[in-house]
Amino acid sequence: MYITFDELRDIKHKLPTGSVKLIAEKLNIDEQTVRNYFGASKYEDDQSIPGIHIQPGPNGGIVHIEDTSILDLAKSLIPETEGEAAEN
Repeated sequence: MYITFDELRDIKHKLPTGSVKLIAEKLNIDEQTVRNYFGASKYEDDQSIPGIHIQPGPNGGIVHIEDTSILDLAKSLIPETEGEAAEN
């Protein structure tokens, strides 16, 4: 899958509070790995993200994501928040 870096960051910013922890728990990965997936750059031994490649370009560059499990889970959390905001 290809997505711009700006789009990836926009998805991260739309996530409700606590989503990074929830995603990490559901996928049994470290929270920092989830943060790094969305553009942070604090890497330790087991927190690298294989399968993500960033090419320079417009809108922050183009990100090629081989495993979209984090992104798919994050996207599934966004409508819940937007729906609640629309109801209030």
